[in-house]
Amino acid sequence: MKRTFSALLLAVCLLLALPAQAAQAAGFARGRTYAGEFSDLTPDSPFYDNVTALYEYGLSNGKDDGTFGLGDPVTLGQAVIFAGRVRGLYRAGDAEAALAYRRETTPGALAYLRYLQAEGALEADFVGGYMELYEPATRAQVAHVLARVLPEEALPPVHGELVTVAYSSRRFISDVSEYTPYYQDILDLYRKGVSTGSDASGSFLPGEPITRGALAAMLTRMLDPALRVRPQWDLSHLYSAAGATLPDLVEPGEFVPSPSTQEELESALRYMLAQGSDQLVFHLPGLSEEKSRQLMDQSLAVMKDHCEQGYNQVHCTWSRELVTLSFSAAGAGRRTQEYRAASIEAAAAVHDRLWEEGALRLDMTEKEKALVYYDWICDNCAYDYHAKDDSLSHIPYSLFAKKTAVCDGYTGAYNLLLKLEGIQCSTIIQGDHIWSVAILDGTEYHIDTTWGDSGSETIYDYFAMTPQQSMKIHAEKSIL
Repeated sequence: MKRTFSALLLAVCLLLALPAQAAQAAGFARGRTYAGEFSDLTPDSPFYDNVTALYEYGLSNGKDDGTFGLGDPVTLGQAVIFAGRVRGLYRAGDAEAALAYRRETTPGALAYLRYLQAEGALEADFVGGYMELYEPATRAQVAHVLARVLPEEALPPVHGELVTVAYSSRRFISDVSEYTPYYQDILDLYRKGVSTGSDASGSFLPGEPITRGALAAMLTRMLDPALRVRPQWDLSHLYSAAGATLPDLVEPGEFVPSPSTQEELESALRYMLAQGSDQLVFHLPGLSEEKSRQLMDQSLAVMKDHCEQGYNQVHCTWSRELVTLSFSAAGAGRRTQEYRAASIEAAAAVHDRLWEEGALRLDMTEKEKALVYYDWICDNCAYDYHAKDDSLSHIPYSLFAKKTAVCDGYTGAYNLLLKLEGIQCSTIIQGDHIWSVAILDGTEYHIDTTWGDSGSETIYDYFAMTPQQSMKIHAEKSIL
């Protein structure tokens, strides 16, 4: 049986009928209460909460036969109408704002299409011909139709990191690639809590027709933050630090054969650490004994800033114009590299265990993650009051292997854990004390794990201090 374009669009409009007055009154608030209007919908039905919300927002009255039709396919025109109504509510408080774009001979769906195009929510060439509006909409097409209906301030991404990591692993949302039409719009639905996919691995099924129930879910999640969803994916295995090395944790520097400034020396030392070496050979003709001591002191100061590397001792030799600096750990001697390797292996095991146990999660801020590691350090170490200058308690190995340390061992172990998490950190030295400086969520904080572990219970006064608080507290305590 032949049907005209006008008749089809009229059916679409009746199917998704919405009184303009009710939409205008509702805005983003629910203007009515669902009371069993859809005969095919029960509390056990898929998308029950979403379909009832769609009704209560005034966005759908269901089908003429009194059903909603959860499993029925949606045409592209119907998806456009829904999107136009949501845009109208946001921009004008009127779900039927799009009807201002309707012409006498123009079917209803085209008014919503023109409205979305005028608003910049859809491209001018999105539909190649009017007949495309009659075709069943694919899930990928719907993702594109919805992508720019609401601006980011109204629909912000809430699972950005989780989705990025999951997708890049290729173990989740694996049926979407850069060759999938509208793949960025699809991923945005996940990031904004509008979709979690159709199975445990988050498959989106981009080429499949979308059903009325699934579209109702996406639309109402856009409108109501309480309905947004979080993917329940176990990504802990993607965060394993197994196999990490200490050179991995150093921002590489450039080797300067004859450093003349502190910056050049620091760059050369970072080059050495990133290469996994414990020696540097400089060309420094005529270096005096006094200058060589100064060079060693400056080098050790740099190593203090990288105390997670486990070097706290330097030996200097020179032959003619060449000066060799050899680094080790006091008290470790030839076993320095063995202890360094054991430290990174133990830190990676702690990192992985905290992720596996759920103490660390993707939805945490860097500050929250840093607090988890602060707690772990304080719970798993005791201050070594008997440590001497050549004690292993000055390096991270002692904290992980012996559960004892002094301030540079505490700080080195803590910074090692933070760097495994990708958190930028360094140190501050005041007198004979050292503590951590970390950039957490873009803000600088001072963290003193040694003092945090100085009572019978963990002391949180020394976690996430501002630089001003830290310097005041450390200055006052050093006087006592």
